[in-house]
Amino acid sequence: MSLNKFAEDYAASGISRLHMPGHKGCKIHGLEPLDLTEIKGADSLFESEGVIAQGERRTAEIFGARTTCWSAEGSSLCIKAALGLAARHFGRRMTVAAPRNCHRAFISACVLLDIDVKWIFPESGSARLCECGAAPEAVEKALAGGGVDAVYITSPDYLGGISDIGGISRVCKKHGALLICDNAHGAYLKFVGEGMHPLDLGADIVCESAHKTLPVYTGGAYLHIAKNAPADFDELAKPAMVLFGSTSPSYLIMGSLDRCTDLLEGDLPEMLRACCERTARTKKLLAERGISDISREAMKITIDAVKIGYTGVQLAEMMRRSKMECEYADAEVVVLMLSPYNPERDFERIERFFSGLELREPLAIPCPPEPLRPEKVMSLRQAELSRAERIDVEKAEGRVCARSAMSCQPSVAAVMGGEKISAEAIKILKRYSILQIDVL
Repeated sequence: MSLNKFAEDYAASGISRLHMPGHKGCKIHGLEPLDLTEIKGADSLFESEGVIAQGERRTAEIFGARTTCWSAEGSSLCIKAALGLAARHFGRRMTVAAPRNCHRAFISACVLLDIDVKWIFPESGSARLCECGAAPEAVEKALAGGGVDAVYITSPDYLGGISDIGGISRVCKKHGALLICDNAHGAYLKFVGEGMHPLDLGADIVCESAHKTLPVYTGGAYLHIAKNAPADFDELAKPAMVLFGSTSPSYLIMGSLDRCTDLLEGDLPEMLRACCERTARTKKLLAERGISDISREAMKITIDAVKIGYTGVQLAEMMRRSKMECEYADAEVVVLMLSPYNPERDFERIERFFSGLELREPLAIPCPPEPLRPEKVMSLRQAELSRAERIDVEKAEGRVCARSAMSCQPSVAAVMGGEKISAEAIKILKRYSILQIDVL
């Protein structure tokens, strides 16, 4: 019996619900009859051995993982749990090498677990917060001196950039380091081509948000343990999730994860491939118009707005007036995320909008010539747990950042806790509308 079948049978049973949640199955929004708690037969997420465990095993099989744990708290919980289980595996204070485009959940886990971070800086390139991934050569340089236990990579990133996970995996294996991949935006990659998913490219642990690209309620995610990962990871995964997770995970979210597996065993992979092909046609039309799409993802379009004379925020507002809401916009880019559940009308709206858009001279937006390499004054944990004061960023030059400064989205920090704030950092903070900052 699946989790969804159990919930449907329970809803139809007429039983008196003398347990949580408080709606008691009454239809207020409409899904309440299927919203349960850890009653007999419904299993328990962090001690799963019944219908949830069965659903997790099905998910692991279809993704090619040795073990998969469901999350009802997004890949944020998976990221924290991944670092938690790695720390328990080593049994000591851990050092992780990571590019700066990591999600805030990674920073939080490092603070709580007292993990030392060795930042991997690109040799050159864009100063966009989300675009500072690492090539295998940069990872090799970070690991060459020893002392690094794991590498943490975000791929795909928020703007659709994809790292060479296979090459990075080979570097990690050479140096005996684990590879943890934040694949939050890439769950669909398993089903649209061979050798595209991090599990197939050598990652040991993969965290991914099912809800970002698959038909799953917001908060549904997976923590995958690869078949070649250390043997103790299976038994460490659930305790690591308990360390950070709520004791009241949503059964509606878990039910949607279960239903998604049904769909992935059916027609959804073909639907995903068709969506990639349809998105490719839209990308081709944009390119023919001279509109730059910087995304390398098959179901994401990231418009470099400044190259056609607009800020991303301006372009997003214009699209909003044409009945389109983007995923993200900032001073430079607009991000559009697509899935098989976007009707043909949505693709036509994108194409019609950009076909009729007046292209202008590129905007000149001042930008630091290289990604920042801030001076570290103290550890993330020491800074984040210290007393602090909030000041205007204009007055922050020379001060030490207490709380990693970021906006949501993209939840990527411009300055990390424990780093000295430079004039260049202030420019980037202001670009992302971060106008106040906590300093020691």
